[in-house]
Amino acid sequence: MEESVRHAVQSDHPVLQMLVEAARSELPDKKGGDVIHRLDKYSVDPVVRALEAIEDPSATVLLGAIDGTPVGYGLMTVGKVVDGTLHAVVEELYVDPGARAVGVGEVLIEALMADARSRGAIAIQSLALPGDRATKNFFESQGMVARSIMVHRWLDGR
Repeated sequence: MEESVRHAVQSDHPVLQMLVEAARSELPDKKGGDVIHRLDKYSVDPVVRALEAIEDPSATVLLGAIDGTPVGYGLMTVGKVVDGTLHAVVEELYVDPGARAVGVGEVLIEALMADARSRGAIAIQSLALPGDRATKNFFESQGMVARSIMVHRWLDGR
């Protein structure tokens, strides 16, 4: 099996739709996933974000594949922060559960980091939900460490 990465294009809409929907379907089972879903302005039609990002010069959308078949995607933006430097944010990173142990996630994040460096970004970050040890371990294996913890409380008695 050969892992590969390529830039997504608008004609990838069907595969992006499938992957984005699969990523979103995992959220309810993860602690904090319900909050992420509620705050997502694209939750009604989540593939729209990926399709818009393909056309956004500050964004990168990559497809990760095994033997040419897409099994994952990554969406990253690069922007200027308060001190004037560039900072990359991996907004979405997903690999089909059946392809998670073969290196597709690694080639996706490596390609996103290379893209961020080529744009002049000095840092990269992403989000791991609380209790999602696999995601936290994945990011740590790529040299990324936790820098903050977001706390949350329902005010309506949930």
